[in-house]
Amino acid sequence: MNAEKQPVAHNVDHHEIAKFEAVASRWWDLEGEFKTLHRINPLRLGYIAERSGGLFGKKVLDVGCGGGILAESMAREGATVTGLDMGFEPLQVAKLHALESGVQVEYVQETVEEHAAKHAGQYDVVTCMEMLEHVPDPQSVVHACARLVKPGGQVFFSTINRNGKAWLMAVVGAEYVMKMVPKGTHDVKKFIKPAELIGWVDQDYSERAAYHRPALQSADQYLQAGAGRRC
Repeated sequence: MNAEKQPVAHNVDHHEIAKFEAVASRWWDLEGEFKTLHRINPLRLGYIAERSGGLFGKKVLDVGCGGGILAESMAREGATVTGLDMGFEPLQVAKLHALESGVQVEYVQETVEEHAAKHAGQYDVVTCMEMLEHVPDPQSVVHACARLVKPGGQVFFSTINRNGKAWLMAVVGAEYVMKMVPKGTHDVKKFIKPAELIGWVDQDYSERAAYHRPALQSADQYLQAGAGRRC
């Protein structure tokens, strides 16, 4: 990766960034590596909109936005959306697709910790989907999201449970058998148990904001939602 494209930052796994840089050009291919994200996105969007009392007129931050699948859909609901990612190529894809689609989203290349230092308490809704398992210190991300949301705001996390069933479904099934995501996308050692995530959340959110477990709480539900709409 070009050094000018990648700012120096903490809590970044450059190997993880490189994996998504390599497939960024296919982010909006509905039958490509990210087809599962496309297929579950309507369900995910509906859940977020329902739990947050609608997105229209709200200021929303999508942490780890990648190529902008969720960010764009929230903007279409009338939200003012900012997408954060440390991958240069995915952000370029996201910006181009938003331009072509006539959707306004602000995309920023910086870590959530850096963003929290400048924009604390500014967002009505913060989403962080399938990002925690790709950083060295996921607890730091949870803490930063707590700083970014307004008092009484909503924070949504989605990640993969660290157990045998999740490994079987998210790694063996999704990467090697069904080929729903690129091989090497997931590292089971970085998966996060619900108790761990809840413990981090309890430290930061008890009085500041509401948080929600995702509509798709386990790997098997996640994959069924992605595969169930095949034609």
